[in-house]
Amino acid sequence: MTLRVGIIGAGPSGMAQLRAFESARQNGAEIPHIMCFEKQDDWGGQWNSSWRTGLDAHGEPIHSSMYRHLWSNGPKECLEFSDYSFDEHFGRAISSFPPREVLFEYIKGRVEKSDVRKYVQFQTAARWVSYNELTQEFTLTVEDLPTGSTSEHIFDKLVVSTGHFSFPAAPEFTGINSFPGEVLHAHDFRGAERFAGKNILLIGSSYSAEDIGMQSHKMGAASVTFSYRSAPMGFDWPENTVERPLVTHFDANTAHFSDGSSGDFDAVVLCTGYQHKYPFLPSDLALKSKNVLYPANLYKGVVWQQNTNLFYLGAQDQYYTFNMFDAQAWFARDVMTGAVELPSLEAREADIERWLGLQAALLDHNAEADFQSEYLRELIAATDYPPFDLAAVSQLFKDWMGHKATDILGYRDMSHRSVVTGTLAAKHHTRWLNAMDDSLQRYLQGPSQDVDTATLDAVTAEAISR
Repeated sequence: MTLRVGIIGAGPSGMAQLRAFESARQNGAEIPHIMCFEKQDDWGGQWNSSWRTGLDAHGEPIHSSMYRHLWSNGPKECLEFSDYSFDEHFGRAISSFPPREVLFEYIKGRVEKSDVRKYVQFQTAARWVSYNELTQEFTLTVEDLPTGSTSEHIFDKLVVSTGHFSFPAAPEFTGINSFPGEVLHAHDFRGAERFAGKNILLIGSSYSAEDIGMQSHKMGAASVTFSYRSAPMGFDWPENTVERPLVTHFDANTAHFSDGSSGDFDAVVLCTGYQHKYPFLPSDLALKSKNVLYPANLYKGVVWQQNTNLFYLGAQDQYYTFNMFDAQAWFARDVMTGAVELPSLEAREADIERWLGLQAALLDHNAEADFQSEYLRELIAATDYPPFDLAAVSQLFKDWMGHKATDILGYRDMSHRSVVTGTLAAKHHTRWLNAMDDSLQRYLQGPSQDVDTATLDAVTAEAISR
């Protein structure tokens, strides 16, 4: 009987799983019967951005937390596919920190070169999963969103690739309900133009706070204040930006901080993270974890410990992204097909505990980058995923973090070298701080207004079709 594999989500992780099976097929292997379900109308997950917040046209919660003017906040060389380079896709060197639309075109480019879209049912939401211990089969109930009709599908293996950056964690603060200005979570942030001339408070001290704060500065905010819970980010901020300890309460538009200081604000953005939430899974199959580099209960960060027919992709905090999802998908594929034999429950538990112990001992961001590099090294060694220089990528992470520490507004203007092709990234035609048009066309063709639109469209289409 042909193995039946269900994949929930066609974002970068789900796309990686489809590509892993396609790679096996190209190498002559017989692949399973595959069905992938994606509730959006296109693949790409977070990178398939929407202007909407709240609910989509079908009443479904908006998945993507992307926003206009989002540029990569890490070097593209750290996420490059080892079997599909940026040079191959764009036909030339591009800069190290592209905007969202450019990265979306890149991740689509690889899967669009293979015939895997046929496996995906779009505008189809996973509603419920049950597992039959006797038959060792999953029953997945899905809904076709345009028609409202539901159907059931039986699978031997199930892959959860929905990510964990869509369900906001939004703590309460005394008095925030009476704040007269705008209050929103980073998940619903869609652009900083509205904050021009305003005083903005961002509660949080991680990547989303940092980036939305500097986007707001870029778009002309009068002032930017970060409120941190445990420790300040400590970057060399511009003059209109400060850090304060955690908010204790609000009194109208005044925020009071735990050091006794206060300030008046026009808007508050909660950059307070996200929850691991899988509403289509019963509790005994649903991962419960904070955003950590190695979640407990997942062998090799992928295989559900109590049911090795269930797999999670991209469930951890991430230094690596696209190429890590690849390594996980290749490993999951080989476990599903039997090419990788799993050890006993006890041996898997010991391996998980070893990784959790290593994680607990991490002292700084550099150690974290090395930790995740070693994790990928172990996954890649177990499969035929094309290897790449992980030590070099880990050093890229460290260089990037150093550049951020010295120039928070200019680090995106740096050029890094690809570990896949050896190509040094091109210097972008416009400094990030001055780049107000984040479209694919303007990114590829530059700021000149002298080229006619038809020519721009033709050249851009040629680049993204390579």
